[in-house]
Amino acid sequence: MVDPGFMTTPGLTRLLPWAALLLMGATWGLSFSFARIVVQAGGTPFGVTFWQSVVCGVILLTWTMARRRPLPMSRRHLGIYLIVALLGASVPNSLFYFAAPHVQAGVLSITVTLIPIITYAVAMMIGSERISAIRVTGVVCGAVAIGFLVMPESSLPSRAAMPWVLLACISAVCYALENIYLARPSLQDIGPVRTACGMNLFAAMIMLPVAILTDQMFLPTFPLGTVEWTIIGLGLINAVAYTTFVMVIGLAGPVFASQTGYVVTLAGVIWGIILFGETHSAWVWASVAMMMLGLALVTPRRRAVPGEDDKAGKAA
Repeated sequence: MVDPGFMTTPGLTRLLPWAALLLMGATWGLSFSFARIVVQAGGTPFGVTFWQSVVCGVILLTWTMARRRPLPMSRRHLGIYLIVALLGASVPNSLFYFAAPHVQAGVLSITVTLIPIITYAVAMMIGSERISAIRVTGVVCGAVAIGFLVMPESSLPSRAAMPWVLLACISAVCYALENIYLARPSLQDIGPVRTACGMNLFAAMIMLPVAILTDQMFLPTFPLGTVEWTIIGLGLINAVAYTTFVMVIGLAGPVFASQTGYVVTLAGVIWGIILFGETHSAWVWASVAMMMLGLALVTPRRRAVPGEDDKAGKAA
């Protein structure tokens, strides 16, 4: 994924993964504030999901075609794109945009940290992961963190936000189920970037009739306004951050790349403070700390087999 000639010094080689991690976390963290901005500016959840998928899908398609790696289009591959489009874009993105007007951007970013925790919990239940006392403790920490958000009276600015927080958590469940599905060996021939491309293009096809039938479709206005620029920003964030994530896996391995979750959550909270002047109760900060602890406990400690991490990048 990265030109070896670019990394001319050992120092740069060591710093590049960290710089990419910070860039990726900061941009992904910004997406939660953008979600609030776009719906507050008049964007509809289904309409925004459609246009965001179009923007991201076109960017990634251009990238894959430039690399002469067109999307596989067999019946099996089309089925894969459909499933990941539902689990990784259409359903969770729509739910996030429904929740965004009612939940602080920082709180939305906390719920995303549930994804690796729920992924392990589901994998453990279906028998694809062995039970580990340390990692089960991480799952419990994730549940406690959500409890800190929705149970105390003084946790959220308004108790009316509680069901919307839980709706955002359902998005995390969708992403976790997508992770489980994508872990199947039969999917490895597509590669992560092309999978993301197919996912977004199929998500756009799914959301087009949904947005039209629910009267949530809207067309871009010219000159472009807040809604249009924010959607472009969301599409760019998803495309750039996802590609950077794949690059970091190739440079430093999946365990290092998994630390993105910490940066995304903290960046999401910080962006919410900067852009919206959000303030958080002690319960919210306790939830952040508990979620970070849960993520640390759930993240696998074993190192990947040398060379194994590059397979995804080569297939992309």
